[in-house]
Amino acid sequence: MNLDLIIIPMALNCNSEFSPTNTPLLDTLWDCANKPHTPFYTPGHKLGKGISPKLTAYFGEDVFRADLTELTALDNLFAPTGVIHEAQVLAAQTFGAAHTWFLVNGSTCGVEAAILATCGSGDKIILPRNVHSAAISGLILSGAIPIFINPEYDPVLDIAHSITPQGVAAALEIHPDAKAVMMVYPTYYGVCGDVNAIATITHKYNIPLLVDEAHGAHFAFHQQLPTTALAAGADLSIQSTHKVLGAMTQASMLHIQGERINQDRVHKALQLLQSTSPSYLLLASLDAARQQMAICGEELMSRTLQLAQQARHRISQIPGLSVLEAPSLLSPGFVALDQTRLTVTVSELGLTGFAAEEILDEQLGVTCELASLHNLTFIISLGNTQEDIEYLVQAFSILAQEYRQPLNHSQIKLSQSAWHDFTHISNSMLMLPREAFFAHTEALPLEHKTLGNRICAEIVCPYPPGIPVIMPGEAISIEALEYLQQIKHMGGFISGCADTSCGTVKVVKI
Repeated sequence: MNLDLIIIPMALNCNSEFSPTNTPLLDTLWDCANKPHTPFYTPGHKLGKGISPKLTAYFGEDVFRADLTELTALDNLFAPTGVIHEAQVLAAQTFGAAHTWFLVNGSTCGVEAAILATCGSGDKIILPRNVHSAAISGLILSGAIPIFINPEYDPVLDIAHSITPQGVAAALEIHPDAKAVMMVYPTYYGVCGDVNAIATITHKYNIPLLVDEAHGAHFAFHQQLPTTALAAGADLSIQSTHKVLGAMTQASMLHIQGERINQDRVHKALQLLQSTSPSYLLLASLDAARQQMAICGEELMSRTLQLAQQARHRISQIPGLSVLEAPSLLSPGFVALDQTRLTVTVSELGLTGFAAEEILDEQLGVTCELASLHNLTFIISLGNTQEDIEYLVQAFSILAQEYRQPLNHSQIKLSQSAWHDFTHISNSMLMLPREAFFAHTEALPLEHKTLGNRICAEIVCPYPPGIPVIMPGEAISIEALEYLQQIKHMGGFISGCADTSCGTVKVVKI
């Protein structure tokens, strides 16, 4: 390794017990897994001896030896004083936080905990319409009242961006008693809003800014990447370390700074939401991923950015394809773009994103992260290689040459018209999301004439553009129903409904 490329954050003292090169939790787990002893504690497979032979045939035996419980040497996630505490301190220093918690239930539990820590029953929270469904779960758990802001929207690409400072300022002027503001940064497409401006506005009301930064855990490690949420002034951020760095799936982190959020409330919320039998393999993977980035994060991100730039350039040269780039004239909802997130528009090939995804996956051996009506989105991370980029470019070349279809302009116009109609919908909140969730419900057909103005009991979120149309507690408008039917007609995917075919919607029983 080139020592010139080793990055050690200035906040760390390499001569202390909290050296960035240390992996206290990972090392202790390895020692416990290899210590000769006779186990009479959970889990039941006892160091892998009772694991299904088929599992060991597929994955080997060593990993199961390390599937351990809260042994004394391994500390306790809910009252850490040993190696988990040390690992979390190192993570806080590496990611620029005052305090960090390890999460084994994904960023979902982090988003829920952020809401529970700042909002109680009947408290207002301002948040975007394109918020993750975990935030809706947080509203149900807390009993908080959502004040939704529509994000900025690109009708040409059919992509929702960030909420804007103006939108937040307007919402706070109407609701100065709100207890918190939440935003998504970056979006699934890598688009970043103006965290700094929104934090400044939010802090004038002496309330915290909570940031769902699930897709931005890598931002801290290269100057060509967007500023981290904490560096831009956020009070709390949740990062999916597993999504873009080297942790195992479901392993995430929650970071806070400043005095606007009570640490004890965060701690208690996480106790409520996380398993009392956390996976030490997941926890150790967070420790290892943090150390990897603290030592050679800039080098890894430089290589990742180079691969991403190569893919962007080569794919954009293929006739009929274009890639999402930061506009020359930035807007309040689009102030930066994560260059490692690649969104390719395929509609000029006469294909929907859904059709293109199926061809790439089933015929050409390339799998994307997300498909929408016009676009495919790919995550390029430290785990990708030059060979991966070659496969990706080759697959798109074949897609453009062999699978092109006549353009369907009516479909594009229908999408834009549907979105225009939806942005003029004024759904009214007739019940708290929590009340609607626990109410007696019935399922009615989506086309049912009496469904209009009934109170929704579930979240209904179409893709595209990934923004909830109706939430638990909202009155269902005729415009919303028409919009959902148009999305279904265009081949979009609607999530959140108990009926996976989305033929029916649950409503509060009268």
